[in-house]
Amino acid sequence: MIYQKYQMMSDLSDPVRQFAEHAQVITKVWFEKQGFTPLQRMAAYYEQISLMGLTHTRPDFAIAPIQSKEGGLIAIEESHVYATPFCQLVRFKREDAVHLPKVLLVAPMSGHFATLLRGTVQTMVRDHDVYLTDWLNIRDIPMSEGEFGLDEYTEHIIWFMQHLGPSTHLMGVCQPTVACLAATAVMSEDRQDCVPASLTLMAGPIDTRINPTQVNELAVSKPYEWFEANLIGMVPMHFKGVGRRVYPGFMQLMAFLNMNLDRHRQSFATLYEHRVNGEDEKADAIKEFYKEYFAIMDLSGPFYLETIKNVFQQHLLPKGELTYRGRKVDLRAIRKTFLLTVEGERDDICGIGQTLAAQDLCALLPGFKKTHHLQAGVGHYGVFNGKRWDRQIYPVVRNTIQSSRA
Repeated sequence: MIYQKYQMMSDLSDPVRQFAEHAQVITKVWFEKQGFTPLQRMAAYYEQISLMGLTHTRPDFAIAPIQSKEGGLIAIEESHVYATPFCQLVRFKREDAVHLPKVLLVAPMSGHFATLLRGTVQTMVRDHDVYLTDWLNIRDIPMSEGEFGLDEYTEHIIWFMQHLGPSTHLMGVCQPTVACLAATAVMSEDRQDCVPASLTLMAGPIDTRINPTQVNELAVSKPYEWFEANLIGMVPMHFKGVGRRVYPGFMQLMAFLNMNLDRHRQSFATLYEHRVNGEDEKADAIKEFYKEYFAIMDLSGPFYLETIKNVFQQHLLPKGELTYRGRKVDLRAIRKTFLLTVEGERDDICGIGQTLAAQDLCALLPGFKKTHHLQAGVGHYGVFNGKRWDRQIYPVVRNTIQSSRA
C-alpha cells in the first residue's frame, strides 16, 4: 500500500505547492523594484515550498546551440527516430552535421529521467551524432506490453545498435554499463555488423566486489527476499501501468537524499540566501538542479530485482555466469571493439576498480584497444557532467572514438 499512500499525499500537497509557486512569481513581479527585504524573503520562502515536491514528468532536454569555429551558433536538432513501448530513441544532431560518428548513449533506467545526461549530450554533440535512450516511466506503460527485466534492457541496446547500423559507437553511464558490455559480447559472438566500433563504460558496476561502496554494501546487507518484500510496490489504479510491480521513484530518491542529507539541506539554505541577496543567477542554478533531481520515474520491479540479484549480490558478469535469453554471455567474444573505461577518484557509488574490471574480463581484446581513465577530483556525477567531464574526460572519449575509426 506504500505507493497508494504516497500518491494520496502527493495529490493533497500538489495544490499547496502550486499556490506557493504562483505566490512566489506574483510577489517577485509585483515588488521586484521595491527591494523590500521582507518581500524578498517571502518570495524566497514560497520558492522553497514550491520546490519541495516530486513530479513524474520528464523535463525538456533543451540542448543549447554550440559555437562554430567561425564564432557563430549552430542549432541542435532534436528528433525521435525509433520507439518501443518502453523507450524512445532521441537523436541530437548539429544543424550542419556531415558524416559525424554516431554514438548511442545509454542512460540509466533509474529513478531519474534521461535528462540527467543533459550535460553529457551537450558536450558530445560538438563532434558526434548523438542518440540517447529516453526510457519511459514504467507506471505509464500498460501490463499488456509485457514485463521488463535485464534481458529486455540488453535487448533494447541490441535493437538500437541494429537500427543505427555499422560503425556506431556505444557509451553507457553507470547502471547500463553491465548491459552495454553484455550486448557487445552477444553481438560480437553472433558476428553482427552492428558490433560497436568502440565501447565506453563510465562509472559502472561491472564488478562490485572491488572497493565496495555504501551502495554496494546495502545491496548485500539484506537477502533478495527483503528487497522484494520492502521496496517493490504496485502501480495504483489511475495510471496506465496499473498492477505493475515497480520500485517507486520516490523511494529511490529518498534513499539518495538520506545518503547526503546535510548537503541537500545546506543547498536549500544556500538557495534561500542567494535569492534574498538578489544573486538570482546562483539561485537559479541550484533551483534548476533540484527541479531535475525531483523529477522522478519508477523502475520496473523485475528489472530492479534482477539487477540487485545478478549484478550486486551474485556478481554473475565478472564470474562468467550472466545469461542473456538463456545463453551465457561470453566476454571473450569481444575482439574488435575499442574499449574505454572511466572512473572518478571520489565516486561514492561505483568504487575505483569496479569499471576497470571490464578490461581484464575482455581477455581476448588486444591491449592496444583498451584504455582506462581515472579522473582526479570528481565524484560519480562529475564523471559525466561538469567542468572536468567537459575539459578532461571528454577529450579521452573523443580520442577513443576517433582511434576506432582510423
